[in-house]
Amino acid sequence: MNFTDYQTKSRVTAKYPAIGHGVIYPTLGLVNEAGEVAGKIKKIFRDKRGVIGEAEREALKAELGDVLWYLAQTCTELEISLDEVAESNLAKLLDRQARGKIQGDGDNR
Repeated sequence: MNFTDYQTKSRVTAKYPAIGHGVIYPTLGLVNEAGEVAGKIKKIFRDKRGVIGEAEREALKAELGDVLWYLAQTCTELEISLDEVAESNLAKLLDRQARGKIQGDGDNR
């Protein structure tokens, strides 16, 4: 599956309340789901000495899927394609790498 297909197909499941601008709900969901991914990773290191087994991998896959869904809806609300986001991000990172700026702080390095 590619990003365009995912973004289009996932949109039919986008049923959420209108709370002001349409971007608010999926953005809050994106942050929440990313936090759930972080929480699962934290517990793996706290409780399982950092060992990521098959059950943990499946749980993380499910949470990352939720992150992807909310990202897709946020992009759709902003009229931005996931393909555009991916292409732009990769171009930015490759440019930083070519200039020796892949590490460090700041958006404009």
